Amino acid sequence: MLNELISEGAVLETGLAPSTGGRRPLMYAIKPDISYVVSVAMDQFVSRIAILDMHNRLVTPVVKFDLPLANTHDALDQLSGKINELVEESGIDKNSISGVGIGMPGFIDIQKGVNYSFFETKQKSITEYIEERVDMAVFIDNDSSLIALAELRFGAARNKRNAMVINIGWGIGLGLILNAGLFRGNNGFAGEFSHIPLFSNGKICSCGKTGCLETEASLAVVAEKAEAGLNTGKISILKKIPENYEQASDAIINAATRGDKFSIELLSEAGYNIGRGAAILIHILNPEVIILSGRGSSAGKVWQAPVQQAINEHCIPRLADKTFIEISSLGHQAELIGAAALVMENYEKTETKLK
Repeated sequence: MLNELISEGAVLETGLAPSTGGRRPLMYAIKPDISYVVSVAMDQFVSRIAILDMHNRLVTPVVKFDLPLANTHDALDQLSGKINELVEESGIDKNSISGVGIGMPGFIDIQKGVNYSFFETKQKSITEYIEERVDMAVFIDNDSSLIALAELRFGAARNKRNAMVINIGWGIGLGLILNAGLFRGNNGFAGEFSHIPLFSNGKICSCGKTGCLETEASLAVVAEKAEAGLNTGKISILKKIPENYEQASDAIINAATRGDKFSIELLSEAGYNIGRGAAILIHILNPEVIILSGRGSSAGKVWQAPVQQAINEHCIPRLADKTFIEISSLGHQAELIGAAALVMENYEKTETKLK
């Protein structure tokens, strides 16, 4: 079978592996340009799209665009147009594209291709609606689940049986990896970590309840606290917080990695609150590792000490003793990689979806 794949140009010989005592084995890999995937990563404020090859390498630049998360066909028409535009500009034949993977926030039924929070399409599912416009197989999933999938296949959760992947973004998402696979719960909505009611702060959350983890730990809240602090005279290399949340969070994280005391304090406070939530996960699920991933993970080790401190304070020591905190090496690219992985996880369905 391997020889057949080589003769067909699907597999390439990549060299010799290190010796384990005998003859060095030959190594092989899938030819990177044998197929491609269109990958879309969405959040509440910005969407990104790119084409990846079979080695998860970008073959087009990542394109950012605004897409309103409204329950209208207009947003899906815009998204379909962006997909077609990117493919056309890339020069890649659609027949060489295995499919389109889309990560998005919200309560998503991956089997039906429906998002119960955004993009109502009435008679048709989101996947059917987009497939008709792009003429490619389309798969959707929750953004935090795809970040966890990326970590499971290519990141810090690889070869781990039980891991919790925390998506630090505009909310605090969670992907659950149990018994070396994604755990979605009874109806597919497991992992709403952001909405654990941890605080008696009276702050209204995006879900409508008060006191959720999101109200004290999200990057949006960090940006708001940064602006409030500067207005009261806090000393910082930050002079002004941009109104755009994406630019604001990037500015705060960059300042923290440069040693800015005020920015580090802001992220440390958020990290401690994330750690309080992580302590609950440890008591319930006893994971091998908790991975901090997503947009906010670019702050790196700034997160580790406050998260670990909260776990030390709020966990039974024997339960937490074998749970390690790791920072993702995939970072903000995790959702794009996960969206591509989603297509390949469903590769057998790609040919039948459009028939």
